[in-house]
Amino acid sequence: MPCRMIPSGGNGFTPTMRERLFMKFHGLEVKECPFANLPEAKSGRWGQGLTKAKMVECRWLKPVLVAQIEFLEWTGDNHLRHTKFIGLREDKPAREVRRKLNL
Repeated sequence: MPCRMIPSGGNGFTPTMRERLFMKFHGLEVKECPFANLPEAKSGRWGQGLTKAKMVECRWLKPVLVAQIEFLEWTGDNHLRHTKFIGLREDKPAREVRRKLNL
């Protein structure tokens, strides 16, 4: 199964959490985008889409970290709505992560 990027907002990060995450990123940087579904064709209604032009400014990491994200719903274009970063999941390998469906 190819690795896919799920766009999300930046809510829920404290300064301490940002610093800890930055330390986890050490040694994970890669030169090319590891996600099969990028670039997106358009930037979207609110400019949230990750287009080829926006990707030039990105720094990429190996997709090995798993984040727990609280969210309201999935949108029609596979984005998450009203997100909040909860933390990293040390107990779950990235290869085992599957999309949570709306109930």
